[in-house]
Amino acid sequence: MNFKNITVAGSGVLGYQIAFQTAFHGFNVTVYDISDEVLSKAKTKFENLAESYKQDLKATDDQLAATKNNLHYSANLAEAVKDADLVIEAVPENPEIKINFYKELAKVAPEKTIFATNSSTMLPSQFADVTGRPAKFVALHFANEIWIHNTAEIMGHPGTDPEVFDATVAFAKAIGMVALPLKKEQPGYIVNSLLVPLLSAATNLLVNEVADVQTIDKTWMVATGAPLGPFGILDVVGITTAYNIYKMAAEATKDPLKIKTVEYLKENFIDQNKLGVATGEGFYKYPHPAFEDKDFLK
Repeated sequence: MNFKNITVAGSGVLGYQIAFQTAFHGFNVTVYDISDEVLSKAKTKFENLAESYKQDLKATDDQLAATKNNLHYSANLAEAVKDADLVIEAVPENPEIKINFYKELAKVAPEKTIFATNSSTMLPSQFADVTGRPAKFVALHFANEIWIHNTAEIMGHPGTDPEVFDATVAFAKAIGMVALPLKKEQPGYIVNSLLVPLLSAATNLLVNEVADVQTIDKTWMVATGAPLGPFGILDVVGITTAYNIYKMAAEATKDPLKIKTVEYLKENFIDQNKLGVATGEGFYKYPHPAFEDKDFLK
């Protein structure tokens, strides 16, 4: 299987990064989203991302010009996937939205096209049937700031064709990722199986008024040597993503603490558009968050 044409569906927090990283490594990439207005915002984000690639990867102007030439845009799904060898779905972390997307995608994608979900919390088997091509469906999960935190977790479901799985692993390596194949389905893959309990424990401490944001982060950073505390991580991940995950957990378990956490995040962050690094404020203010202060860990 030789991937050349990649469509990335969704230009949100991770979608636009996946598209840029893939184009940077020489693939022909079409970015699909629901409107030209949203796609216009994505182009602005790409300009900012180019600066990060210059700074962090020492990318040259020629490399970034080639990347720009490899990026194409469409708000028409049929048009966006007409030549796709692989579609990477990065639409919002909501099962209903994902199911509706796959139903539409199944109608218009060529027979050759492999589908990959970037879902961070849901299993590929939840969507395999609605894709219309379960054997050609796999999960391909990236971490935020993927040009630096270049992990790609590849997870099939019981019906995934092993050749499709292997081709996805090879593609991940081809776009500069450290490929991390999972042998079986696991909610949260590897990264989030480790990370989500940490973030949940931190929000529990905060909501229960055990300690404040900076004290909790300072504790983690000093005790483990980690460059970020859990709330610094939440700002990078995006508080909307965390809110959606906690909301689903609260609805499923009816746990009073989870419900309280959802209410806390909605009132103090979601409703005030304090969504993390992307909006300039979350648990910290950016571009100069308190945890970068030389005296923060004292």
